[in-house]
Amino acid sequence: MKPEDLYFWDGPLPETQAPTSTPEPWTETKVVGKPVTRVDAYDRVSGSAIYPSDVILPDMLHAAILSCPHAHAMVKKVDTSAAAKTPGVRAILVDGQVGANVPWYGGRSGFASRLFDPHCRYEGDEVAVVAADTIYQAWDAVRAIKVEYDVLPRVTTVAEAMKPTAPAVRDGGNVPQAPPPYSRGDVDAAFKTADVVLEHTFTTPCELHNPMELFGCVVKWDGPRLTVWESTQGVYAVQSTVARALNLPLANVRVIGHYMGGGFGAKLDTGKYSIMAALLAKKTGRPVRLFVSREEACRSMGNRPANTITLKAAAKKDGTLVALQSRVVGSGGAYSEGGTGGVDFVIRELYACPNVKCENQSAYVNAGPQRAFRAPGHPQGAWALEGMMDALAAKLGMDPVDLRLKNIALVSQSRNGNPPYSTTGFADCLREGAKTFGWADARRKPQAPAHIKRGVGVAGGMWQGGSGGPPATVIVKLFADGSANLNMGAADIGCGTKTWGAQIVSEELGVPLDRISIEHADTGTTQFATPSGGSKTAPTESPAIHAAAFDVKQQLMGMAAEQLKLPAADLELRGGEVVSKTDPAKKVALGQIQAFGRRGLLVGIGYRGMNPAGKAVNPFAVHFAEVEVNTRTGEVKVVRFLAAHDSGRILNLKTFQNQVFGGITMGIGFGLTEDRVMDDKQLGKVLSANLHDYKLPTALDAPADKTVVVVDLHDTFSSTGAKGVGEPATIPTAPAIANAVCHAIGVRLTDAPMSRARVLRALAAQKPAPASQKRGE
Repeated sequence: MKPEDLYFWDGPLPETQAPTSTPEPWTETKVVGKPVTRVDAYDRVSGSAIYPSDVILPDMLHAAILSCPHAHAMVKKVDTSAAAKTPGVRAILVDGQVGANVPWYGGRSGFASRLFDPHCRYEGDEVAVVAADTIYQAWDAVRAIKVEYDVLPRVTTVAEAMKPTAPAVRDGGNVPQAPPPYSRGDVDAAFKTADVVLEHTFTTPCELHNPMELFGCVVKWDGPRLTVWESTQGVYAVQSTVARALNLPLANVRVIGHYMGGGFGAKLDTGKYSIMAALLAKKTGRPVRLFVSREEACRSMGNRPANTITLKAAAKKDGTLVALQSRVVGSGGAYSEGGTGGVDFVIRELYACPNVKCENQSAYVNAGPQRAFRAPGHPQGAWALEGMMDALAAKLGMDPVDLRLKNIALVSQSRNGNPPYSTTGFADCLREGAKTFGWADARRKPQAPAHIKRGVGVAGGMWQGGSGGPPATVIVKLFADGSANLNMGAADIGCGTKTWGAQIVSEELGVPLDRISIEHADTGTTQFATPSGGSKTAPTESPAIHAAAFDVKQQLMGMAAEQLKLPAADLELRGGEVVSKTDPAKKVALGQIQAFGRRGLLVGIGYRGMNPAGKAVNPFAVHFAEVEVNTRTGEVKVVRFLAAHDSGRILNLKTFQNQVFGGITMGIGFGLTEDRVMDDKQLGKVLSANLHDYKLPTALDAPADKTVVVVDLHDTFSSTGAKGVGEPATIPTAPAIANAVCHAIGVRLTDAPMSRARVLRALAAQKPAPASQKRGE
């Protein structure tokens, strides 16, 4: 299983581990769930936290990559003679050199590429790498390398790539075999008998991850052993890839990733830069730092694929959905078949519908490869589905919230056996969100006679994952002085993993947070963990932490019971003491437990157990937006936002809310500003390969008025009951904004992002709005 597969895993991972201790879910908590400030907050804001890009080692070299400037070309000759003579250059690697022919970019079709493949299939494909004393010298040498290219015909749009006459991106054609269509019921028959049938085509942008910390690593050899400081979402995944590429034992590769400046799924993959840096370090006998540039990141380090989604929907007069049919096309670039992955999941699952058919087709184009991007496919699918739901509501004369409540699904309709959800808070999110937002009043509020139009919108979503599962191993140590240590391999990718992990230990053992040390994300010192992605970190790691702390607690109770001559079941921890429940006068301080003092240390081991059989575990979300649309300039401003989430038990309210705020901001980018722009007609280059031309949303684009409504139905699928929130927080945002724009101006935009030009074109072509979308009705 590849790291990115975690995003689409429906159940527990194949490896199973039986928990040594099985704590019961908490009924009430004193520490867990509270809005605790991050345990590493000072380190992060003061600059004392050491990110991989901050690592500086003695005698360290700096590396830079030469990338192909063409969308499609064959390397005929690489001349490094002039570059090798430039000041400070210590090593240059190109294709054909010993150790540089590392296989890369495998696929279902049996396709294989190399680290420096002479067949460059997009602008940014790697041709050579240079190590020098300074980064400036490395870039000078890169510019001195002379490459002779045979420039080939290129294709950069899916529509052109799917034509039989299109230039071939890969041998065998540009259209890989499509996955089998998903189908239930009979959509054709349902469309014939439905009261209302609508069909629309929706398009979504190609988004670039653009994390604050760029992609890269620092590497150092110590004899046969390699240490890698990498900006990654999973240290063990990097260890596995690097060891395999360099033919090393896993035990000889140590990967450290204590901090990471953003990933959003792109850093689930191990980049070529890790292998290049290791080869350069081996060749020179010196540590090497290799981080890509912002432009290289925009071209080569992944993206959310653009999709065209044709969706047909049918309903009865009372709003009951009877059929949904989708066809999705997209591209994962030149090296991936994943251009449509995950897009149709919400169409299949979110609403109760007996007849559904979904078809997906990807195509290869001369562009950089896709990577997992926060809720892969789901924002695209929600963009289409939730736009369609509002269009149906308008046609039926129903309130959009009421239409959604009419079609709540209580079972997983596309999983085998249609298992019921462990909890489904979708309806609660709709009701509680609408009440808190003031939906009914806001929707009826008369429009002011001005060029600034206000509107409100709603959209729902769910995430395919978010349930977690094995494997996960955690160790908790309790010292004789009452302090504790938490040891886990999971990465804290900015979501507060260390903080809520410490809260769980504190909850179970009564240890103050400032007396808990944390070791994490280091293959040399911490336990195995799968990468942090797909909203699986909290539901995977938190039960293992709980089990490890509970294991320590059970050992402690046993020692105290022997000393107090009481049954262990009669004892509990209270403020650093073990106290009898029935006779509180009988107690002993932790430091006075003789057996504990003799041992000096208690070690608890926790494993993540299996999720309950016959249950589907998924998080749900509903977002409400209020917007202002300037009908003169086309500008859309989000002025108010509410997010209602069913993510199970909240482990830390502050980090949970901030996760949701971050997801909303990212969704604003999807809906309003972000889009990879390519020169499709001329050279096939990326034209938005910097933060000036690629329009990330800023704090000024996010509304100051933001509210999070927590829906907790006390899910007991695990001992902590925590489901994921990272992905659900961004899935419904953009369609909620689009529905609000439609409510404001009376015309539906189906193409994202809703740029000013698109809004103005829509207004120019505006038709009278359906009666149900007029104010006051």
